[in-house]
Amino acid sequence: MVAVGRGRRPAGSGTREAIAAAARRQFSDLGYQRASLRSIAGEAGVDPRLVLHFFGSKQQLFASVVELPFDPETTFDTLMAAGEQGLGRRVAEFLLGILDSPEGRKTATGLIRAAASEEEAAATIRDLVAQRLLLPLASRVGRDRPELRASLVASQIVGLAMARHVVGLTPLATASRAELIAALAPVFDHYLTGQLA
Repeated sequence: MVAVGRGRRPAGSGTREAIAAAARRQFSDLGYQRASLRSIAGEAGVDPRLVLHFFGSKQQLFASVVELPFDPETTFDTLMAAGEQGLGRRVAEFLLGILDSPEGRKTATGLIRAAASEEEAAATIRDLVAQRLLLPLASRVGRDRPELRASLVASQIVGLAMARHVVGLTPLATASRAELIAALAPVFDHYLTGQLA
């Protein structure tokens, strides 16, 4: 019987995917600051230099592994299909659907923790949330100042996720889905379609 070595994984053979999976888990569980390239490499079973080889830097690795739990293009088509009437409610229902799912909640809280702990991560998350996610939605509505509108919606989403799922602020943490939708819908309507002046 030949002994099989248990050394580090060689470059190739799923190395990039193994690094990405380890990084995704550590950024989510530990936050951006506490997750180190060395610990990610250790979990993936690779030399730390391979992390830099495949991803360039910690910030680039973080940006590469952040995955939204939905496809923005398809989602926006669905949210906008019925027109502006009831848009705030549909956005609230969709958002709470994401935050109520274990995977969606883990992604959202991981992003928030990372943004709160490190400026590099915050910059990446700002780009992801504002530019790639909410700005396209606000732009589709066709009102003035879509950047501000997108930022206002983002502030509500981040605040809700932080207070409800990270801090556990009661009674928000125990409020029903129906209560939250009723409270959020008019706010999202105002931010997306109302007068901001």
